[in-house]
Amino acid sequence: MIKRYNFAIPIIKTLSNPYKTPRNLTTSTSSDSENEWQKLLKPFDLRELRKSLNWVTPQRLCKLLELPIEVETSLEIFNWAGTQKGYSHTFEVYYALIDKLGRAEDFKAIEGLLCRMKEEGVVFRENLFILIMKWYGKAGRPGNANRMLDEMPKRFGCDPTFRSYNVVLDILVAEKCLENVPVVFFRMLDKGVFPTVFSFSIVIKALCAVNNVDGAWGLMREMTKYGCVPDEWVYHVLIRALHKGGRVKDALRLFEEMLLLGCSPDVDAFNDVIHGLCRVGSVNEASRLVDRMLHRGCTPNDVTYGILVDGLCKKGQVDEASALLNKVPKPNVVMFNALINGYLMRGRLSEAKAVVYENMISKGCDPDIFTYTMLIHGLCKAGRFGMVKELMDEMWAKGMTPNIVTYTSLIDGFCKNGRMEEARDVWEEMSANSMSLNTIGYNCFVSALCKDGRIHEAMALVDRMSTEGCKPDVFTFSSLIHGLCKRGQLEDALKTYQDLLLYGVVANSVIYNTLIHAFLKKGRWEVALKLSNEMSFRGCAVDVVTYNGLMKALCKGGEVEKGLGMFEKMLRENVVPNNITYNLLIDGLCKVGRVQDALELLKEMVHRGSMPDIITYNSLLNGLCKLGRIPEAFNLLDRLITEGVVPDAVTYNTLISWHCKSGMLADANLLLSRAIDNGVIPNTRTWYIMVNNFVRDYAY
Repeated sequence: MIKRYNFAIPIIKTLSNPYKTPRNLTTSTSSDSENEWQKLLKPFDLRELRKSLNWVTPQRLCKLLELPIEVETSLEIFNWAGTQKGYSHTFEVYYALIDKLGRAEDFKAIEGLLCRMKEEGVVFRENLFILIMKWYGKAGRPGNANRMLDEMPKRFGCDPTFRSYNVVLDILVAEKCLENVPVVFFRMLDKGVFPTVFSFSIVIKALCAVNNVDGAWGLMREMTKYGCVPDEWVYHVLIRALHKGGRVKDALRLFEEMLLLGCSPDVDAFNDVIHGLCRVGSVNEASRLVDRMLHRGCTPNDVTYGILVDGLCKKGQVDEASALLNKVPKPNVVMFNALINGYLMRGRLSEAKAVVYENMISKGCDPDIFTYTMLIHGLCKAGRFGMVKELMDEMWAKGMTPNIVTYTSLIDGFCKNGRMEEARDVWEEMSANSMSLNTIGYNCFVSALCKDGRIHEAMALVDRMSTEGCKPDVFTFSSLIHGLCKRGQLEDALKTYQDLLLYGVVANSVIYNTLIHAFLKKGRWEVALKLSNEMSFRGCAVDVVTYNGLMKALCKGGEVEKGLGMFEKMLRENVVPNNITYNLLIDGLCKVGRVQDALELLKEMVHRGSMPDIITYNSLLNGLCKLGRIPEAFNLLDRLITEGVVPDAVTYNTLISWHCKSGMLADANLLLSRAIDNGVIPNTRTWYIMVNNFVRDYAY
């Protein structure tokens, strides 16, 4: 409770001189302003009051409390006025003083005034608590606002309506206390307070902010039960959340519903749906939505056109994007940059330059740093370094300083073209301009050095990265490991992989596959298997390329059963086998004489949607012939021809070789003629088989 003081002396000192401005009032140099203050303050001068026997009424006190007098003085006047005989503070007086205290964030004093109101029997009204809760919100104290909402009926006998709940809901969202929003909302429903459209919109916004879009959508469907109809704002919040979550079809469906119910979406709502459609490649549908936008009298803005131009370029429809840009009344640099990037992505360098020098400048739109950086990147990619120098000179002439992206593009281009000295010159220029090389720039140098076989220099550069506070990433180590494997330094590559965790880097599938294939190539499939298990254990998906490499090594080493076990593991982990997978296993089975198992695997291959090719059939033909099952081999030959698979030289060489080994030289000769008739040209292997066997037969 506010302590009552004897304020007679302070008030006389403060207010006895009508020409003296009270504390904290801004003194004006204007005599007119001073006279106005005098007029306002004179009725409250204590001496004048005593002379005239005028009392300070609640109405007069309210006017005084609304003046920009400091809080301390306002409290003194408030307490002094309360000492007048027969005087009682009204609700309006308390409201005016609490408003001033809230602005000063003196919530302790507010709490005391509320207690005093209760003691004096002043009837509480909801607007007072709404005022206090708003001041709590502005002070960043949402918990106190929520507490005040709870205390209204319990302590002060004032039941909150939807207005109080809406204020608290709004404060909670503004202060990011999103988890508490549904709690307050459902408490509101439990108390029998009917929400408004604004109540629903606040809760829906909070649910969308925590990615509970389905919950928000469900709540919107519940609105009609409480006599509320969703408005444009509610729909837009949900559409934007669906768009951000990549749920373009749902966003479009809700948008159509919005139009059907007569809601008028604004340009931002249209842009969200158009952007979503462009992201999933439905650019034509997005273009049609722009037409509907115009039909409804909603004018597309720069964002609309920018989204469409970018979408068309990413879809590869660069010419359509150019045509659209020509229709835009005032295209900006962002739109032009999207078109330039589209041409560069398609390798159409001359047209990208034409956009800059013929379209942009003629329409009064100056190229920016991003325009030049994109062009430089495209020219570097094409190896046009003479034009790159011209562009750099043009940038400097226009007062533009290349940024880190510009310099990195230059370094990348020089490194990839083996022009390391020029790349180092760019690095020196960066240093002269007080710019440090970032991880991407270092990676360009490391990759180029590794490809050039200069591993030691690359490793020294990685050490330098760390000392200069630039952290190596997975691409840095991927280049190092690839370079070491290429030079056959497998143990060093393995050690580098093991050191990754020391740098806080997690290996990706590229690193694992590089190591696995390098060890498989050296016949060390045990190490490769161990790496594949680590790959799976560390949450890095083992792909079909990895499995194929392992199965190839196992089958080549005669470990076909282990290869089949790897195949089963592959299926369990939902990795889809391809033709190479089946061909490796079928060939491995045939080489160890398990032709029947190979034929069964062929059936499974077809059942799983993979089509056998000539490599598949050649393995089976060889396996059948090896077991002396020549008639079955011929039946298989007829089958593959029926299925539209064209036999090749390997097919006929296999059949001719086995016929020759069986002494069936005449049949071998007929097979050769059949091959030539079917357009298969005999190769060196064919003539070697025929000549070698016919000479041997003649010698005998």
